[in-house]
Amino acid sequence: MAKLIRHKTGLFFGSFNPIHIGHLVVANYMLEFTDLEEVWFIISPENPLKDKKSLLAGNHRYYMVNLAIENNYRLKASRIEFNMPRPSYTVHTLAYLQDKYPQKQFIVIAGSDILPTFHKWKNYEEILRFFKLYIYPRPETGEHPYRDHPAIQFTKAPMMDISASFIRQSIKKGKNVSFLLPDKIYDYIIDMHFYA
Repeated sequence: MAKLIRHKTGLFFGSFNPIHIGHLVVANYMLEFTDLEEVWFIISPENPLKDKKSLLAGNHRYYMVNLAIENNYRLKASRIEFNMPRPSYTVHTLAYLQDKYPQKQFIVIAGSDILPTFHKWKNYEEILRFFKLYIYPRPETGEHPYRDHPAIQFTKAPMMDISASFIRQSIKKGKNVSFLLPDKIYDYIIDMHFYA
């Protein structure tokens, strides 16, 4: 009997508040330099570990992700977590997606800065048992015990020291950060007076 070949789909979780060129460089690297066939941006409705005050409404962040990736059929924006119980936990989203799409092998895309506190994630051992993580480098990653973990693959994606919080703060101060965002995203933010 032929073995089922499951398509490898990377899941890039984040607030994407807003999506910026750092996110897109990582997604592009994962498509071109790993065995992933597609990358889905899983837009978080809220992060249990983050402040909610500066979070744009989910429909605006979803729209901006779609705007940023509109020409690449291997990238997809997903608002799957918008309809799940709050707060949303990665382990629940993974279980739901695996059940809904059994023909896909889901792999978590994350920055190395998650690793020092990964043990605080809900059911993190279950994630490591059933899923793989593709890690991209982030500045100032602290010590962690996962260097040789079989479920974790470290990549050499370009290190992009750009954060959405820096972009938001800069816009609030009236700075021009157009080179840190795709043109359509920057124009949309300015037109809508977001983060100002």
